[in-house]
Amino acid sequence: MGTTIHPSAIVDPKAELADGVEVGPYAMIEGDVTIGENTKIAHHAFIASGARIGNDCIIHHSAVVSNVPQDLKFSGDEVTTVEIGNNTTIREFATVHRATIHSYKGNAGTHDGVTRVGSNCLIMAYSHVAHDCILGDHVILSNGVQVAGHSTIESFVTIGGLSGVHQFSMIGAYSMVGAVILVSKDIPPYSLTGDTPPRFIGINRIGLERRGFSSELIKKIRAAYKRLYFSGMNFSDALADIEKDPSMQIPDIQKIIEFVRRSDRGIIGS
Repeated sequence: MGTTIHPSAIVDPKAELADGVEVGPYAMIEGDVTIGENTKIAHHAFIASGARIGNDCIIHHSAVVSNVPQDLKFSGDEVTTVEIGNNTTIREFATVHRATIHSYKGNAGTHDGVTRVGSNCLIMAYSHVAHDCILGDHVILSNGVQVAGHSTIESFVTIGGLSGVHQFSMIGAYSMVGAVILVSKDIPPYSLTGDTPPRFIGINRIGLERRGFSSELIKKIRAAYKRLYFSGMNFSDALADIEKDPSMQIPDIQKIIEFVRRSDRGIIGS
């Protein structure tokens, strides 16, 4: 099965389009682009140089993937990329910018000239994923979410509409952020964040249940956060107390401990 390109679309001959790719009217695809099998590029979408798009993705109309970053350190000559996994949907007017050559190694890992969006993600309308961000798999950004540069959003995270994520932020796996929230501190895994200013309001119980977490494991995660936030101890002492408890020596609790310890900007309060 070959590709289908509308006559009004502009596709650079250097772009690599796999079998089954569909390109709609007035879409523009620059060179140095690879698009995987059965991915659909809707009308008026712009896929700029450096895009690496996986299989079975849908890029809706007027979305922009791999445009140059909004970063004053970017001179225009750097060769950087955007990598998007399989089965990811980017809705209308959403933007995903490619990375800068500027490398950064910090609490969230190494940023190496690649902006990454994982597989099975949903980037809703008018959302923005800035340069050097890392999004895991199954991430949902609701309408109008703005993610600033060098941020890391781990897998199975949902962020409510019109929320903003400060640059260099971390949001832990399986957490949920409410709507119209300014994320200015790191959000640990499995948590539910709400209110203004944002605070920890519990664990993401419904989300964990939907992802197959057992009731026993959910109880242990809740118990760990009860010690972290409501024991009266500071975070360092609470973490040490959790580590001493044999019942807490499980991977999911260790994920919480490791996340809090590597947070440079500090985690949200209660």
